[in-house]
Amino acid sequence: MELKDVTGRFARILSWGPVLILTGLSIYMLNLMKDWQNSVRLLMEMAPIESAYPFTVLWTSAFTALVVILLTYLFLYAATWLVNTVGRYLPRRISIVLGITVFVLFLMSFIDGVIIKNSLHVMDESFAAMNQLLDDDDEVPQGFKASGSAQSLINWSDIGRNGKRFVANGPTKEEITTLIGREAMQPIRVYAGFDTGDTLEERAQIALDELKRVGGFSRSTLIIATATGTGWIDPSAVNTVEYIHAGDIATVTLQYSYLPSWLTLMVEPELSQEAATALFKSIYGYWTTLPHDMRPELYLHGLSLGALGSEHSADLFTMIADPINGALWSGPPFLSKVWKMVTLERNPDSPQWRPVFRDGRMIRFMTQDGFAILPGAEWGPLRFVYLQHASDPMSFFSPRLAYESPSWLGPNRGHDVSPSLRWFPLVTFFQVGFDIPAATNVPVGYGHNFAPASYIDAWIEVTRPKNWTSLDTENLKTHFMGFNPRPL
Repeated sequence: MELKDVTGRFARILSWGPVLILTGLSIYMLNLMKDWQNSVRLLMEMAPIESAYPFTVLWTSAFTALVVILLTYLFLYAATWLVNTVGRYLPRRISIVLGITVFVLFLMSFIDGVIIKNSLHVMDESFAAMNQLLDDDDEVPQGFKASGSAQSLINWSDIGRNGKRFVANGPTKEEITTLIGREAMQPIRVYAGFDTGDTLEERAQIALDELKRVGGFSRSTLIIATATGTGWIDPSAVNTVEYIHAGDIATVTLQYSYLPSWLTLMVEPELSQEAATALFKSIYGYWTTLPHDMRPELYLHGLSLGALGSEHSADLFTMIADPINGALWSGPPFLSKVWKMVTLERNPDSPQWRPVFRDGRMIRFMTQDGFAILPGAEWGPLRFVYLQHASDPMSFFSPRLAYESPSWLGPNRGHDVSPSLRWFPLVTFFQVGFDIPAATNVPVGYGHNFAPASYIDAWIEVTRPKNWTSLDTENLKTHFMGFNPRPL
């Protein structure tokens, strides 16, 4: 707008003052990096690091700053050229406003329509190729009741990489029998892959037909599981509950994407909800037609983006006349509406990362340390459990971090959250946001990586298994000790 520039001594103070302050802050923070990293690693039972490589960080930061400065000068040059071009025909101040406005709109369109679009296209092709990769030990199943077998309604070639892992790598009848010491059944797993049908509704219908074909509705327990963005189902969740119910259980799911959950959450957050709803309507619609004494107990499960979709599918108004039996949702993302509502309406004396909701009869929260409940609380007929970690950025990220300090960073914080972590405007927003893609690259039992022992305790509470003892629980936890499948 050609306002008067600041000149003289005051201009020098405005220029060099921030430089000196930020230089001092940078040196101070570079010296603290190792201690900050080790404060997190100590809480997550990881070996401390000897150095945080401050000079590597310094040179990386300097290079990044140089790139930003050069891009800024390039943008200013382009904007100035556009302003001068417009200025040939319009008054100076009008040309400045109009020229910069046009330039900003053009720049935003270029970033969104060219850079982001092409980047997403490249990533989509890469993850689509990964979805079709085969592990060396993934062979077409021979069992009559296996998805992808010769008798199956689902082609093995239509099941993605994670679907094949899900179908082929569960515990066998013999393994379950040996561990629990009594006769078991072979668990049923139904998986409709990304290419099984052209639409979510088609995939859901094929999954229902396959579940009926293999006798899934004749089992005592039926779980509708919603996968993560890549189609992955956490073996720690499914394997454990199959042991708990002596194999007398069926699990059904479908694949709706092959992108990582954090990326799907950015580009298509509603996709998991649409997929979970389509599958739930299909399975639940048939389940309600069965006699009450001749149908399985019905539960929902989802991890990460699967939890977001699964909780959305469980519409209380739809099933109020004939409710399901419960659900276990782990690592709910910050966009999960029911989780967010229940967390906000928690009892005032309970922390945000481990809430207590009302009297705990219907909904309970669980961390590595167990359930958050009121003394003497008893379960009602419906049991819903949220399994979460205070150190999980997938759950506790929020756009509000940019301008508001969260209560989970207060004095009563989770034991796996560093005491050195403090809230700063924008800074904490970026810190937690950039942690999301790496949220599973931590030891089991922290971040977005959930331990089998936690799943065992949660499933026992939710599904109330028969003929199950505390000794069985200890034996099962010992069996899964050290089990840490790579989360995807």
